[in-house]
Amino acid sequence: MSRLVPDKWLKTNVLLKHQGIARHIPETRKFTGPQLARMLNKYGRVVIKPSLGTGGHGVILIYKQGTSYMIHHKQSVTRKRTLRGMLKEINRLRRGRAYLVQRGISLAQIDGRPIDFRVKLIVRNGRWITKAIVAKWARPGLIVTNICQGGTLLKARDAIRRSLSVAPEKKVRKLRALSYRSMRILSASFPGIDKLGFDYGVDTRGRIWMLEVNTKPS
Repeated sequence: MSRLVPDKWLKTNVLLKHQGIARHIPETRKFTGPQLARMLNKYGRVVIKPSLGTGGHGVILIYKQGTSYMIHHKQSVTRKRTLRGMLKEINRLRRGRAYLVQRGISLAQIDGRPIDFRVKLIVRNGRWITKAIVAKWARPGLIVTNICQGGTLLKARDAIRRSLSVAPEKKVRKLRALSYRSMRILSASFPGIDKLGFDYGVDTRGRIWMLEVNTKPS
């Protein structure tokens, strides 16, 4: 039976110990109110998400706009004028669940809608192979790109061509290479896993960021 490792923090922490991979992971911490405030002051834009969540459910974008805090959850954007008010609203949305807070990345976009990338690796006949490299395009009004929430699947090369001024083939090769390096670390740390889905963002400058890893990718 395929091993599942649902805890996002557990997987992220393993990868952060390897410098060549860690530089592709946005700063990620366990959620606390002070940690959220610190990272907002540092980056101005953060994403918080459930430690055990899937499908983009519960993901919240928070960013500073002047002296106010903007909270983008699902299709609604709420303004809170104080840190205390923002934290109260976040805690209401969290409903007591364990969350992570991650530096917000300004993702490449097509027609004003963010895209990200999924690299899926599986074990077949005893060896790891690439099952798919695709792009996911958010539906209008959403910050998450998940297909189960109305996102659209695109060919990775086409999405790169439409959103960035970079060579698509070179970027796809980098996504694949980073996934295989990470797979070797994760499969050694968690024996028995035989599927991995790596979710990547590419920012507006073309830099690759690993947003999370799933052991039960769709």
